[in-house]
Order: sequence, then C-alpha cells, then structure tokens
Amino acid sequence: MTEFHHVSVLLHEAVDALNVRPEGIYLDGTLGGAGHSAEIARRLGGGTLIGVDRDPKALAAASERLAPWAERVKLIHGNFRDLEAILDGLGIDAVDGVLLDLGVSSPQLDEAGRGFSYMADAPLDMRMDPSDPLTAWEIVNGWPREELRRILFAYGEERYAPLIAAAIERRREQAPIESTLELAEIIRSAMPQKALREKQHPAKRSFQAIRIAVNDELGAVDSVMGQAIRRLKPGGRLAVITFHSLEDRIVKNAMAEAAKGCTCPPEFPVCVCGKKPTVKLIAKKPITASEEELETNPRARSAKLRVAEKL
Repeated sequence: MTEFHHVSVLLHEAVDALNVRPEGIYLDGTLGGAGHSAEIARRLGGGTLIGVDRDPKALAAASERLAPWAERVKLIHGNFRDLEAILDGLGIDAVDGVLLDLGVSSPQLDEAGRGFSYMADAPLDMRMDPSDPLTAWEIVNGWPREELRRILFAYGEERYAPLIAAAIERRREQAPIESTLELAEIIRSAMPQKALREKQHPAKRSFQAIRIAVNDELGAVDSVMGQAIRRLKPGGRLAVITFHSLEDRIVKNAMAEAAKGCTCPPEFPVCVCGKKPTVKLIAKKPITASEEELETNPRARSAKLRVAEKL
C-alpha cells in the first residue's frame, strides 16, 4: 500500500456528527489518509462520497484505502477552498454533509524531504500541493523583514518574531538559506536563553507560521466556510476539526454569524437587515479528544470539533 499512514483525530465523533444518511452525498475536503472518509463510506448505501485533497500522495493512498467502496467514491485533486467550483464540476447542487480536518497529515510532517519538519534536513518547501508555485524558500529568502515578522507573530504567535525576522535577514544577505535545519538553527540562535528552556522546539512556532503562509491555510478556511454552508441541504451538517486558535476563531465566528442571522445594531427596535439564521449550532462548546484517544495519539490534544446544521 502507498506509504501514507495518518491517524484520524476525533474519528467517530466527527463522522457521528455528520449524521450520515445511507443515500446522502458527503464531501471530505481534507481527505488525507482517508480515515474519516473510510468511516463515512462504510455508512453509505447508495450515497456518494467526494474526497478532496491538495496532495497527490494522499489521493493515491486514499484510493487504495477506499477501494472496497470505489463505486460510491469520487476523488478530486484540488483545494477545499474551491468547494463550490468542485461541486459545480460534478453537477452537484447541494450535499448532506461537509467534513474538514484542518490538521496537517502526519506523513506530510514526518516525510523529511517535504520540508515541513525542523527535526530533519530538507530543502525549504512546505507545499501541501507540490504543483503550487510558492515555497518556504521564497518566503524565507525573498519576503521583506517586516512581512516575515508579521507572519511569524500572526500565524505562529511567536513573541520573538522581530528577533527571528532580523536574524533571517542578516543571514540571507550573506547567502540564501537553503535547508530546514539551517533555518531552525537561525531561529534558535536568535532567541533568548529563557526561550530555549521551554519544552517545545524553538523553531516550532516559526515553522508553523511559514507553513500557513506557504499554503494560505487561513485564507482557505475563511473562504470555504461560507461556501460549505451555502451548499448544504436543509438538515445537512458541517463538521470542522481545527488544531490551533487562529483556525478555530475563523470557524467559530463563521458558524456563529450564520446561526445569528440578524446583523442590525442592538439598539434597533426592529430588524431592518432581513437576514435570517442559516444554521443552528449542534453544540455551543467544541468537542475535544477523549483521554483514551490522547493516550494513543498525543497530536489530538489541541483538536477542536465544531458542528453546524443547515436550517
């Protein structure tokens, strides 16, 4: 089987949240290793599962894993931010459920050559889709220092962003920064000693920030939320798993806005905007991993599942 093994987080919680109907149409916008998709396909009768992923390796592995249900599965190489265009291309107006697992697949993090990891040497890449033009190399070596500082702070919540951006600028003036370990060492050397005593690797936040920028991850999440809600059938559900506060804030706010409807100022005696709620929230608080899951998959610790149902 293709080497792409990924442990799906909140597997049963997420698929249960979709309330799968045997004859329904479901879209998994982050196919990955097809853990969630396999569980959805298993619950379908005459229905259809659409699996989308930016990573050709993920699609190849998913094709093998989903082979027992091939007649009910359509696999698409694409970005979930193009959800409406994907459905239009398939001639599908609306679906019964959309699932998005926004975590980076373990194989992407663990495969040294792809440049996601600060623990192994590789070219500065970090692209989820190898056909995309922007790489980490272009960001690290070409973006202005102030823009580097901004993404490190905004996307990585890195409080030493000014020091790290300045260190990157100094080094690249001598010669281009070529590899992940070289970048990780520059980041480490820029940080004060007290920061180096923290449990997590000093480059973790910066690598997260650069990866998010390379793949425009937050822009994709912001774009897909409205599309997913629009293309759900009444009673259909949107289930989204996030792994850091930036994504979770976008998902939480989009669902809350769709559930609120009216956007008139509170002092207005009557509604004049005419906006009605389009979804209801299935739970006010996000669903998180059980202690049993955390014992076997520590990466699930930061996962949050939010669910909304189309009215």
